[in-house]
Amino acid sequence: MPRTERDFLGSKQLPDDAYYGVQTLRGKENFAITGLPMSNEPCFVQAFGYVKKAAALANRDLGVLAPAVADAIVAGCDRLIAGELRDQFITDFIQGGAGTSTNMNANEVIANLALEALGHGKGAYQHVHPNDHVNLGQSTNDVYPTAFRLALILRLTSYMETLRRLQAALFAKARDFERVLKMGRTHLQDAVPMSLGQEFHGWGTTIGEEIDRTAEVRAFLHEVNLGATAIGTSVTAVPGYPERAVAHLAALTGRPFVLAGDLIEATSDTGAYVLLSGVLKRTAAKLTKICNDLRLLASGPRCGLHEINLPQLQPGSSIMPGKVNPVIPEVVNQVGFLVIGLDLTVTLAASAGQLQLNVMEPVITYALFTSLSALQNAVETLRTHCVEGITANAERTRAMVLESLGIVTLLKPTLGYAVCAELAREGHETGKSLHELVVKERRLLTQARWDEIFSFENLIRPRHDA
Repeated sequence: MPRTERDFLGSKQLPDDAYYGVQTLRGKENFAITGLPMSNEPCFVQAFGYVKKAAALANRDLGVLAPAVADAIVAGCDRLIAGELRDQFITDFIQGGAGTSTNMNANEVIANLALEALGHGKGAYQHVHPNDHVNLGQSTNDVYPTAFRLALILRLTSYMETLRRLQAALFAKARDFERVLKMGRTHLQDAVPMSLGQEFHGWGTTIGEEIDRTAEVRAFLHEVNLGATAIGTSVTAVPGYPERAVAHLAALTGRPFVLAGDLIEATSDTGAYVLLSGVLKRTAAKLTKICNDLRLLASGPRCGLHEINLPQLQPGSSIMPGKVNPVIPEVVNQVGFLVIGLDLTVTLAASAGQLQLNVMEPVITYALFTSLSALQNAVETLRTHCVEGITANAERTRAMVLESLGIVTLLKPTLGYAVCAELAREGHETGKSLHELVVKERRLLTQARWDEIFSFENLIRPRHDA
């Protein structure tokens, strides 16, 4: 049987098995925007459980919430923290009202869980009320951003671990390819030799930098405005509540949360999100560069560089038989473009704050969670479906090095720039190899000296006295 709930705008019927209430239902009806409900991000639901639990414990400690009611609220929060009832969080990520619908979704679900724990039916809010008890001493304007920051912290843990696995895979390939000689390139032109292992190691190093930058920006998310309530004046919160609530949140999560020093400033500030989005954009740009390199190195196979082989995953054309495309680097590139675009969304939303509140935080939430989810999936896909299966065409890469005129640079300390430039010009015009010109025709070097200069070790780690 459906039940009827009322707010000051009127009444609505809800399914009897629904733990959300009338204000949540209004939010769902009003904001059919992305089609993605809050339940799509488990860490966000879990974070609301932690924040509401910290608030209940603080209010109980300060004597403004009856112990029995506080304990029932805490029990409901624990179920959210454990991952239960995610399907009851139905409000769209993007919404008007600065996240009020989402905050009320959490308040109503927790209130009805508490009512059941106390032996009452859903909707019997005279015993445990979503606003008066679960939201006691709180506002959407401090609860939503605090839960969002905690959810990002939780989400970043798995994201960073995915980056670490990609880094490890790149370093493993670097070891596999440490003796594979190849030509380095600048401006897409032959430059000087290197090893394929050095190239992969460089990619692993750059991913490690992204892990470090992500960890650094994550630290900024630990400053919260919980207890600021509506605009930072802590209206409706009892003295001592902000400090006690944040202390409980830190203890419950094991994270070093601190209360912002200026709650007025903290309530309207979204700078930490801009920083995080910027780091995600930077990572997306680096991944795009790596994937562009992979596509170039694997190009061909007969008429391109063909230095490496990417795993063959699917036919590449509906018209060209036998064609196989670099589909994984391509899809990671597209994710990179998405993240770069969403960073602009975060920037614009952060700049759109007015006076004591930024009401655009829901779209920041959507953008950051979308970026994190897509990036994490892309990184994992790149590792498992591409990097781990890459093989090298070592004979081809070595031949290209020895046939290249770019290696003339290694002769500059011995023969001088002018002679080397003349050798390169003659080689380009005649098609003769550098070895043929230097050793056989001009006899500028002995074969022994040539072999010393162009040994594998000296090619990838050249000595100045070569």
